[in-house]
Amino acid sequence: MAILGLLLAALIGLSLGLLGGGGSILTVPIFVYVLGFGAKEAIAMSLAVVGAVSLFGAVGHWRAGNVNLRVALIFGAVAMLGTYLGARLAVYFSGAAQLALFAVVMLVAAFFMFRDRPVAATVAASQGASVTEMPLLLIVLEGLAVGVLTGLVGVGGGFLIVPALVLLGKLPMKHAIGTSLLVIALKSAAGFYGYLGQVEVPWAFMTLFTAVAIVGILGGTYLVRYVPQHALKRAFSVFLVVMGGFILYQNRGVLAPLGSAAGPAGFTNEVAASGAHPRATVQKHAAREGGVGWPADMRGDSGSDRSRDLGLVDLRTSGAPRCIDETAER
Repeated sequence: MAILGLLLAALIGLSLGLLGGGGSILTVPIFVYVLGFGAKEAIAMSLAVVGAVSLFGAVGHWRAGNVNLRVALIFGAVAMLGTYLGARLAVYFSGAAQLALFAVVMLVAAFFMFRDRPVAATVAASQGASVTEMPLLLIVLEGLAVGVLTGLVGVGGGFLIVPALVLLGKLPMKHAIGTSLLVIALKSAAGFYGYLGQVEVPWAFMTLFTAVAIVGILGGTYLVRYVPQHALKRAFSVFLVVMGGFILYQNRGVLAPLGSAAGPAGFTNEVAASGAHPRATVQKHAAREGGVGWPADMRGDSGSDRSRDLGLVDLRTSGAPRCIDETAER
């Protein structure tokens, strides 16, 4: 499975090189649904991957003269604060709630990518404008909002930053793209720092994953001249809609009223709230219930353990919880 994850890391880099942005939004789903990490671990690692890859891209744009350092530092400083706050606020959100919010962000990103017009239409009006004309209050509000969103769901937010830099920062499109990469790198670093201590980070694998994604960018940058951008972005936006809908469906439990889900007291809601695989929650209950893979209030008085009906087994006889009924899967 790790090999498949690394191949998908190359795909992330390839999509970033081809699209110039948006590809990093695949990082969280790959960590969660392919590699099996928890939601919070996936979001934290996504911030590290997105930040490193964006910094790599920003260096190339800086060499080409497409990075406005003044705007990047103004917008980036505010966005870093917002991202750090978002990462610290994540402790008040369940993993499933973060994934549901992430799915909504995917759908919004798909909308912007499918249209692919609003920012370009304003570039001409923004050309030649002075940086001193920047509305600082709006930049602060935008930076904080995008930063908090980044900290909560682990996306770079380039589809929001680039329009802000064009409309508020008065940057030409080419400079806005290069500057946005530096802003994303700065705020992703702040967000990742905010998650340290909250989650366990597999440093070696994350570093390898990031390196492979960077190699993928080089391939995408080379291939971009041979691929029609407009058609590619529209196809990718459709894929984002499908993926966002899938993630939203998988975490639909957060949209249901508390207590409406069937199951033992607190168990089903705990699974939905954690965003983790049901086995992890079974283990927690098992520790509380003296080694039995289902809470005590669900075991029948006649000795017919209802956990058997749900595909869960007694830890005292098997050594580990095991799911044998596919309906027990989240």
